[in-house]
Amino acid sequence: MGRVAGKIALVTGGASGLGFADAKILVEEGAKVILTDVDVAKGKLAVSEIGPSATFIKHDVSSEQDWIDVINKIDELHGNLDILINNAGIVFMSDPVNCTLKEFRISNSIMSEGVFLGMKYSMPLLQKNSGGSIVNMSSTASHLGYPMIAYSAAKGAVRSMTKSMAIYCKAESLPVRCNSVHAGGIETPMVQFAQGRVGEAPIDVPAQGVLSAGSLGTPKDVASMILYLASDESRFVTGAEFLIDNGLVVSPAY
Repeated sequence: MGRVAGKIALVTGGASGLGFADAKILVEEGAKVILTDVDVAKGKLAVSEIGPSATFIKHDVSSEQDWIDVINKIDELHGNLDILINNAGIVFMSDPVNCTLKEFRISNSIMSEGVFLGMKYSMPLLQKNSGGSIVNMSSTASHLGYPMIAYSAAKGAVRSMTKSMAIYCKAESLPVRCNSVHAGGIETPMVQFAQGRVGEAPIDVPAQGVLSAGSLGTPKDVASMILYLASDESRFVTGAEFLIDNGLVVSPAY
């Protein structure tokens, strides 16, 4: 307990799935979390489940003005920000031929431009104290070839922007680290949608032990890495990418 005690964290897309798991574990380990999402009902439900150390703000990460407003609100409430988790995402299953320009732009406005805006506008608060941490949610789609082109393009951009920000902070002697997390198949609403399982009961993934080849992971598997990168335990880690994928990327075939 207490691995991020006293820290202030912002988690985008925190109403469900990976974002909710991230917010929950950060609160459990002592942080105060600002959870943002476009879904107000789910966002309010999420903070009621997490407890009084979580606050909800409605937030469209593709909106520059929303980012300005959210950061100003955090400054007003807390005066600083220690952790930024750029988690908000969306997926269209369209392949390169059938993907529409609208789908491509929506995907990149949320997952590429949204990450850029988050890092840009959070930086003044992140560098206030002795060490801020940015964690950007990318995907194994930035390493492997998937036909869903809009999602893959956005996650590839996140992978590159993370390294750019990490190097910038080092070059400017800013006390902010920046790393990316690349999850494989995790049992979340997004993966359920991608696999055509909307409305079905979630797959029962074992909570402990080594998972078999091809198994899905749980949000906790990703949240545990988020916690490490958010904490001072990872103070010597920046510009790195972490695969949470049960060996998917390194395996020639399952």
